[in-house]
Amino acid sequence: MTVSIDYRTCPLCEATCGLEVTHEDEKVVRIRGDREDVFSHGYICPKGSTLGKLDEDPDRIRTPLIKREGAHVPATWDDAFELIEARLRPIIAEHGPNSVAVYLGNPNVHSMSGTLYPRVLLKMLGTKSIFTAATVDQMPKHVSSGLMFGHPDLIPVPDIDRTSFLLMLGANPYESNGSLATAPDWPGRLQAIRDRGGKVVVIDPRRTRTAAAADEHVFIRPGADALFLFAIANVLFAENLVDLGSLTDNVSGLDIMAVAVEPFTPEQVADATGVAAERTREIARALAGSESAAVYGRIGTHTAEFGAMASWMVDALNVLTGNLDRPGGAMFPEAAHEQPRERRGFRVGRWQTRVSGHPEVRGELPVSAMAEEILEPGDDRVRALITIAGNPVLSTPSSDRLDAALAGLDFMVSVDIYLNETTRHADVILPGASPLRRPHYDFAFNQLAVRNVANYSPALFPLPDGTPDEWQVLLRLGATLSGQGRDADLDILDDGVFGMMVGSATASPASSIHGRDPEEIFTATAGGRGPERMLDFLVRTGPYGDGYGATPDGLSLQRLSESPHGIDLGPLRPRLPDALCTPSGVIELAPEHLVSDVPRLLASAGRISNGGFLLIGRRDVRSNNSWMHNIDVLVKGKQRCTLQISAADAERIGLEPTGRAKVSSEVGALVVPIEISDDIMPGVVSLPHGWGHDLEGSALSVASERPGVNTNRLSTGAVDPVSGNAILNGIAVEVVPA
Repeated sequence: MTVSIDYRTCPLCEATCGLEVTHEDEKVVRIRGDREDVFSHGYICPKGSTLGKLDEDPDRIRTPLIKREGAHVPATWDDAFELIEARLRPIIAEHGPNSVAVYLGNPNVHSMSGTLYPRVLLKMLGTKSIFTAATVDQMPKHVSSGLMFGHPDLIPVPDIDRTSFLLMLGANPYESNGSLATAPDWPGRLQAIRDRGGKVVVIDPRRTRTAAAADEHVFIRPGADALFLFAIANVLFAENLVDLGSLTDNVSGLDIMAVAVEPFTPEQVADATGVAAERTREIARALAGSESAAVYGRIGTHTAEFGAMASWMVDALNVLTGNLDRPGGAMFPEAAHEQPRERRGFRVGRWQTRVSGHPEVRGELPVSAMAEEILEPGDDRVRALITIAGNPVLSTPSSDRLDAALAGLDFMVSVDIYLNETTRHADVILPGASPLRRPHYDFAFNQLAVRNVANYSPALFPLPDGTPDEWQVLLRLGATLSGQGRDADLDILDDGVFGMMVGSATASPASSIHGRDPEEIFTATAGGRGPERMLDFLVRTGPYGDGYGATPDGLSLQRLSESPHGIDLGPLRPRLPDALCTPSGVIELAPEHLVSDVPRLLASAGRISNGGFLLIGRRDVRSNNSWMHNIDVLVKGKQRCTLQISAADAERIGLEPTGRAKVSSEVGALVVPIEISDDIMPGVVSLPHGWGHDLEGSALSVASERPGVNTNRLSTGAVDPVSGNAILNGIAVEVVPA
């Protein structure tokens, strides 16, 4: 055996930590943090060390599976695609492409092929029935960013390495490692703010690990974040604390914003938020008076009734205090692969769901509507489903209803590494690759990083003989569904896809290769076929690229390959107004689509809980997604799928410290062990997400031993009407002893 050490970026969450992997041939011996990584400097969480366990997991699917007589049996790749073609093509021919829905799960953004090739598949299929994990997570931020800055992916992140005041809502990076703000070692970075004399204030219904380590923690009622943020804006205007700084000439809608926030005095919202009026005023003054400051809101604010309003006001407060686009404030990363964006603006509602009329956002529909689109009769209903790296039966709302809907589909295909609670319904399962057997570059998270960096990792181990790469699986699936045939030449198809990328860039005046010969660029691009060729092209035509010879010292796939610890491209720097994509060329502070929802928000300030409980979620550092529950080292130890409840509430309703509770909502009920905690706000209870591994037909041997309960059985399927995001926090529940 040959012992080797290789370096790669962890693909299991948004932190993008560098790993040092010691292996004997294809067996991992040890994984630890890469101390020379330019971004993580050796930091690693418990998940990163388990990639070897995942690669060796005997439950991981390694060959296609076909369902025969109710059981999944191994099949060849050709047999699997023959069945897909025979069953799906007639559905498309008779009912149209919209009768085939596609669900894209979270792991896709952690994969090069999963990021680049589903869009090719969707284009070849031609369906508008597109659902993703974004509408149970971050869609409010895409909406507010799109409307304010002109593009849904132009998302500012807190410059935590230089700020002197951080106001954080609905985020717990000590457990989640950060989200929509990519940064390894959030704990260390937050402590550094305090060490240099700054301050961290956390607003949350729980005293999370992050809140406990902050300078100050303020309890807030679930779902009230938008009211609280509007009240801060009210104070800024009322006390003449608004100062746009360098943005003065690049903002429109300031007068409209002033009128919109006027009714939201701290006193008006205090009962609804649970935050004392004077405390709200103090935070507003601190935000305005700090040398530099950033407001950061995450999933707890997004998965709520007014997720889009809260997301909007986070960025609005950064604008109103002059902290947007300046060091120490909220800034726009510039990734190595970023391409010029046209000033087309952003709009929603280009089409709607068939049953409830939910508007399209960013090319997709609310996943909360997926079950009804399958179940409700009609000529245009969804009859077939393709899931790619997702487990919506556990991770999306009204999961019991969705589970029943999947059982009634005419046909289902899944691309996944596990036979899980969702893929057990599939007629065909096509296996994905282990993370150690595919190359890695973070397309999504480099665009959200608190420092501009670039890391590339080639595949550590080869794919087994006869196993296609992920991009080939997705491209073959697209060819099969589009009528080009299951035996289409994938190399020719991939050349065609890449050729369109090159042609578009050479024709664009904004591109660094505008006017160049497309054939020259095509042949000069490294990486062979697949995602690595696209990466080379995107990096070379990006803001730091070599421009195919125009800037000889610029980036390319070769330079990334020669830098196993990554390339540091420097701290975030101001990018406005050049980066804006609004047709006006300025920040649209008060978009009509958001302003029109202000009356609904104001009306909610009069609603007070009637003495029941409000349910919120939570995350554990060892559990990013449901599939991680099949890794023994990540689930061993004490039970983590518990209902957290305050001691006062437990005593009031008669719960014993080692007892179990029945938790009921208007759509479902669960029985779960309780965990009494003084770290949770009275009137609030908390359940973690991703559990519920007790459904017949899945094959998760480790997870099934600690199944937990599925909190999404309690979610109603309601959505934030502005963004279509699921409402998963602030759900009214009844709690009684079981």
